[in-house]
Amino acid sequence: MRIHRPALAALIAAALPLAASAHVGVDGGLHHGFVTGFLHPLTGADHLAAMVAVGLWSALTARRAWPDLLWAPLGFAGMLLAGALAGLAGLQLPGVEPMIAASLLVLGLLVFTQRRLPALAAAALVGAFAVFHGIAHGHELAGESGAALMLAGMLAATVLLHAIGIAVGWTLRHTHRWLPRVAGAAVAVFGVALLGGLA
Repeated sequence: MRIHRPALAALIAAALPLAASAHVGVDGGLHHGFVTGFLHPLTGADHLAAMVAVGLWSALTARRAWPDLLWAPLGFAGMLLAGALAGLAGLQLPGVEPMIAASLLVLGLLVFTQRRLPALAAAALVGAFAVFHGIAHGHELAGESGAALMLAGMLAATVLLHAIGIAVGWTLRHTHRWLPRVAGAAVAVFGVALLGGLA
């Protein structure tokens, strides 16, 4: 059986930590427009892994391509934007970092088990986690000029990462099903490691 190289490459990218982080204060607020906003989720291993995992999970558990593939990604992207706007407005929520780490654990386990949830429940679950990812981004962008362009860039990158996860998951859903399980386990372990580092 042949393994699709692009699919394998995307899975590896989703599973490996990238050493960079995308949390409050880490980059000193060095954001500049759409391109920087677009690159922001791509340089934070936690955000990248979560967004690809959402797409993977959606594709692996969808009963049909439309509209099942879109519920969780749309829930995540919409609530990410809401959280980022709240962060820009100065809203503070407790436990942002632990919730981001917990999101990796939960999303990784969902990919690993390929557990199917009703569409609205899936959107609500990932959306709740996305709020905390968005808050972290919003706090970084607070006070920056061009925040709207940066948010647009971040949202575009989020949609792209979801699409990569969906494409990989859809390709592998009937063949090589162990590959997404490995990726899910890696994301879950990454979440546990982050939670352990916060203890």
